Amino acid sequence: MSALPPHNTPQVPAVRLNRAALTMLAHPLRSRLLDELRRRGPATATTLAAVLHTNSGATSSHLRKLAQVALVVDSGQGGGRRRLWSASTESRPRDDGPGDEDDEDDARAALAWLARDYLSLFNDRAGQWLDTQDRWPPQWREQVGLSDHLVQVTSGQLSALRADLEAVLERYRRVGAGNPDAKRVSVYLCPLPVDSPRGD
Repeated sequence: MSALPPHNTPQVPAVRLNRAALTMLAHPLRSRLLDELRRRGPATATTLAAVLHTNSGATSSHLRKLAQVALVVDSGQGGGRRRLWSASTESRPRDDGPGDEDDEDDARAALAWLARDYLSLFNDRAGQWLDTQDRWPPQWREQVGLSDHLVQVTSGQLSALRADLEAVLERYRRVGAGNPDAKRVSVYLCPLPVDSPRGD
């Protein structure tokens, strides 16, 4: 059995979504721009436009909007539409919790839209794997794909479970760097309750 990676792997900071960032991200193109930068690394507005089948004027405008709420950053390289943009985190941004009552309805609507959009993105990515898996070697096909595990926990224990899983993922984030056989892999965490909230 291979040893686990060392515990001192640098942790990538997670970005918290305040209300301004939440509202800004709840947009089809901006959501996809952030996802592409998270997955593929720094890119120009022109490159992103080609990947997302839009125009560089639109991508440049929306990248600047995302930068206003610190979801993307200007790398300082290049200028104009050759400027390289980066995601401010490699993990999916998290909601920052309830805000003022005045903006709570808008925030809930934005969160609901983002959750559905994220589910749609996952569905597209999983479907892409199913369509192309035959092109991959057997050792990859055996390890990639869906699985689920049933646990019985309290909300506090579930929080601890998530923290443990995220700690393991952090340790593996860069373990394959420099290895020509290594590939980037998206690992999703999505605990879903089986029982009803009241135990009916």
